[in-house]
Amino acid sequence: MTVSDIVKSFGLKIRAGKNRLDEEVRGGYTGDLLSDVIAHSRKGNIWVTIQTHPNIVAVATMKELAGIILTGGREPDSETLRKAEEEGMPILVSSLLAFELTGKLYQMGISGMG
Repeated sequence: MTVSDIVKSFGLKIRAGKNRLDEEVRGGYTGDLLSDVIAHSRKGNIWVTIQTHPNIVAVATMKELAGIILTGGREPDSETLRKAEEEGMPILVSSLLAFELTGKLYQMGISGMG
């Protein structure tokens, strides 16, 4: 499954990283504490969070994540978008709450063990 497949399945809004939507999603991680994401996410995970600040791009890039989904309709700030474009990191927006989106991703076959 790719980031693009997830975008299409949930009607996500693409805010950055359009050139990497063909990235394979190997699993998922939901969390808002950056140190937890650093410690437990894995390469190729799609990250579900409510955080919108530029540090999410640094974490996602360092961990080689497939992309970031902001939930609850939250929008990234301009500095976050600038950094995401520089790094080619997909940032997507969903109106669903993190709990709901995580459940739907799991139903699609994306597990936390990716």
